[in-house]
Amino acid sequence: MTWRRLFGALTKDGQALNLQIRRMIVHAIETGMLSKNTRLPSTRQLASLLGIARNTVTTAYQSLIDEGFLVSRERSGIFVAAGGNGRIKARHQADAVDDWSSRFAIKPSGLRQICKPRNWLDYAYPFLFGQYDPALFPTNNWREAVRAASSVKEIQGWAGDMIDDDDPDLVEQLQVQVLPRRGIFAGKGEIIVTIGSQQALSMLVQLLVGPTTAVGIEDPGYPDVRNMVSLATRNIVGLTLDRHGVLPDDDFVSRDVTFLTVSHQCPTTAVMPLDRRQQLLQIASRENVVIVEDDYEADLSIESDGDIPSLKSLDAEGRVIYVGSFSKVLAPGLRVGYIVAPPPVISELRVLRRLMLRHPPTNNQRALANFIALGHYRQHLGRTGAVMLERANLIADRLPDLVPSCRIIRGQGATSF
Repeated sequence: MTWRRLFGALTKDGQALNLQIRRMIVHAIETGMLSKNTRLPSTRQLASLLGIARNTVTTAYQSLIDEGFLVSRERSGIFVAAGGNGRIKARHQADAVDDWSSRFAIKPSGLRQICKPRNWLDYAYPFLFGQYDPALFPTNNWREAVRAASSVKEIQGWAGDMIDDDDPDLVEQLQVQVLPRRGIFAGKGEIIVTIGSQQALSMLVQLLVGPTTAVGIEDPGYPDVRNMVSLATRNIVGLTLDRHGVLPDDDFVSRDVTFLTVSHQCPTTAVMPLDRRQQLLQIASRENVVIVEDDYEADLSIESDGDIPSLKSLDAEGRVIYVGSFSKVLAPGLRVGYIVAPPPVISELRVLRRLMLRHPPTNNQRALANFIALGHYRQHLGRTGAVMLERANLIADRLPDLVPSCRIIRGQGATSF
């Protein structure tokens, strides 16, 4: 065994060094690279080889001894206590089905997809929308919220099977601190937590759209909504847009369900003015149109556009279903979104979600609830909004010189051009 090769991936820029060492040794044992009774280098030798502190190696070894992976033999050294499952070998088998594509009820891969490079973070200026920015993530505050969710009592609160329920602390924080910022006051049974807004939209399409349902989607609009709807029905109409967003024209009134982004239209960033929003609701009421409001940039209001009420807050009849998410404002990897709708809709969504995955991870829900309750969310919004506005002004100043042949549009408060 070449120890330098085993620990070659060790990096001082990533996870704690003792954790990396533990992971590498466990992996080597489980895959058969280290067999039972193999002697490991002394703590002094390994520390010297890796150029790290001896205490770091000692801590890693002791943890693995406590967990039964290693054993310390007096005056002999540290040895592998037991072998793993042996080397992982490639598994080859004949495919019993000659043509899998003929078995597919649907073929999502045939739809036009959003494609982003996996290594986008390696680009100096990636120019991608809605992705994680390490410089803006509130690392210390989030760690405090996670620690608060990791006490024995807290773990006992979220570790059980919630079946089709949500973390009550997060629901309360949504009701008290998050939704009122958009003018929405949700009562009991009117909120369900989802794995991001993507799952929220997917479930709503499954619940509301059948083969003959008349659906309106923005044209242009969010590609994944178009794809979701096209898998459910062919009765789709692209709704006409102007500089204020969707027009309440004949196409709109002929629909059973419409999916709209009124706060910052995707992708034009147009902000729908208050009078247009009121007009849409009046016509939707008269023609019995259900509106799904995708407020994907909820809370990340960096200018006065946030003063315009959401469609949901103006809705007196319960025909607007509201979709929100923490992906854009906090981190997409958190995968927490939510739907606000009348209780009968939420009840059906709970059953539908249970059939898919029961409920989103409750440890993430509880950590997020702590983050909001401790005041970190409000602080993060202020800091992030200021930075985003500074960046927007800088880009707006430079774009006319850098791309003089292009016309640039950014709706007020939008985080993209």
